[in-house]
Amino acid sequence: MNNVRTVSDTKRLFYTLHTRPISSIYRRVVEELMVEMHLLSVNVDFRYNCIYALGVVSSFERFMEGYQPQPDKVSIFNALCKALEDDPQRYRQDAERLSEFARSSGKMLVEGMSKPDNWEGTEWLREDLQAIASNPNFKYSRLFAIGLFNLLNTADPELANDSQKQDRTLKQICDALHFSQEKLQKDLELYRSNLEKLNQARTVMEDVLTADRKKQQQRLKAKGADPNSQDDSTEQTADTPQGKAP
Repeated sequence: MNNVRTVSDTKRLFYTLHTRPISSIYRRVVEELMVEMHLLSVNVDFRYNCIYALGVVSSFERFMEGYQPQPDKVSIFNALCKALEDDPQRYRQDAERLSEFARSSGKMLVEGMSKPDNWEGTEWLREDLQAIASNPNFKYSRLFAIGLFNLLNTADPELANDSQKQDRTLKQICDALHFSQEKLQKDLELYRSNLEKLNQARTVMEDVLTADRKKQQQRLKAKGADPNSQDDSTEQTADTPQGKAP
């Protein structure tokens, strides 16, 4: 009997755990991340690691930037992880621990990642890197790529402004961990492109909301009402950036 959970199972549980509407700009982002994590979780070759955790958390935070109300954003992330029968605190703690290590270790971390067999840094990261490098069936993923990208830029901010140095560093790490740099570069380009598209969508939505507020104020002024007051029609609803996704 096949007991592997389906995407529908995961989505159903997610919307049971998080019952409030999700803003129209963000709903698609959340569901795509959910599906991606689900498909990885049921893959026999997938193994959770701290770089993947950083990829999940940093991806969520960047794509959900500015989401309101803030408690809903926390609820969405918690429901996302729990719908996959995982612990959101594990993701948060591992991502923060890795980011903090990158901030404190800097370039030493970057150099050490290209030599996992001779890694002399902290044990928990050494174990993850050596497990990846020694596993011929390592399940590479876009979220792992995002985690690696954010990790390197935290450890060495100069990489973000020096594309040639960044390419060299990524090649060294990809060679050491035995996965395709070409695939990683494509995933990072898509990640940047999607961020830019979402930022553009936010800008458009903000312009629409600003125009709506001005029209409402003009109507109130014409009626002799207080133009600074707002009725329910000007509040952000489930179809605005604070409340459903595209």
